[in-house]
Amino acid sequence: MKSVIRSRTLKALAPRARLARVLTAVALAGLFTAGCKGTSEPGVTASITISPTSTTLPVNGTQQFTTVAKNSDGDVLAIPNPIWSVSGGGTITSTGLFTAGTTPGTITVSVTCNSVTATPNPTLLIGATQQFTAVGKDASGNVVAITPVWSTVNPPGSIVATTGLFTAGNTTGTFPNSVRATSGTIFGTATVTVIASPPPSSINLGTASTYGILAGTTVTCAGAPGTVNADVGISPGAAITGFPPCTVTGNTHLADAPAAQAQLDLTTAYNTLAGLPCGTVVGTANIGGTTRAAGVYCSPSSILVTGDLTLDGGGDPNATFVFQAGSTITTAGSIILINGAQAKNVWFQVGSSATLGGGPATWQGNILALTTITLNNNVTLNGRALARNGAVTMGTGNTITLP
Repeated sequence: MKSVIRSRTLKALAPRARLARVLTAVALAGLFTAGCKGTSEPGVTASITISPTSTTLPVNGTQQFTTVAKNSDGDVLAIPNPIWSVSGGGTITSTGLFTAGTTPGTITVSVTCNSVTATPNPTLLIGATQQFTAVGKDASGNVVAITPVWSTVNPPGSIVATTGLFTAGNTTGTFPNSVRATSGTIFGTATVTVIASPPPSSINLGTASTYGILAGTTVTCAGAPGTVNADVGISPGAAITGFPPCTVTGNTHLADAPAAQAQLDLTTAYNTLAGLPCGTVVGTANIGGTTRAAGVYCSPSSILVTGDLTLDGGGDPNATFVFQAGSTITTAGSIILINGAQAKNVWFQVGSSATLGGGPATWQGNILALTTITLNNNVTLNGRALARNGAVTMGTGNTITLP
């Protein structure tokens, strides 16, 4: 199938107060393809023209454009839903009514009858991937087969041209119409937003937020001194030992409705954390002694922290830090927060068990574990110990305070 493009020149003059400025506009006939024709003659060459072909407009002036399409035999063809667009200034409605902008310049008015739509318009963490898809439609809204070529404009990352698999770059911000799917001379775009860390509002503990300890089976305190400055709950289990002499300043819920609801909310938050795209793979290497910016860090198995781990908020009080461990987290040190980082925005999602040791030590953040959490002697937790299915065990000299 061949396509013919027709172009015409129109002139638009600035108002008399700006006689020295001349606005020139070009009316460009968009691609008119077989999918637009509403005819039973497949593959015939067609043309489309825009009327009027020449006119003058003042700044902010309006002009109604219309289209006439013909096949190679000169027969007029219907365009059920022509798609109008404009570049270089001004606006145009879906009916072809053009309004000039306030700045003189070169303007292109186009009409086409096929469209390409690229989706989704995602918000991604640095380094995260997103599969984009494209759908082509004719003017009647019927889906047509296309093989798009993918590219990025003002690139927020990189994309595989043949598949649409996108990887977010290291620059944060919103990039309008930055991912492009092109089919022939027609293209569709999607907007990408890249963020350094997930917003705190996306991680919601619900009713579990009041608990310093939440367990699935048992809660044990080895002996005084030991204090939980928050609620303690167990569900579906109900076994609690060591209280007293250890103390709870909040409420205690054992196998009751509040504890059951808190476990449901914990599960939702756990799944949210587990589903965040990984920004940096830390593997099984010791990350103690390092400084980390906001983001999502992951290991397919265990995470080891021996020595102090410093979390740098970069001056952002909402900077969020997420550590995903496929199996365990084992610590022998403290977490140090600098430059606005806050314990309430630090999260540890653990696929099995977390063990906090190396006391005296201060651990900062919320621990969400699938099975068990253990605090060895003389560890202070400024955060929460929330275990979905197993036990939470305190040694001696532990203090847990909500962040």
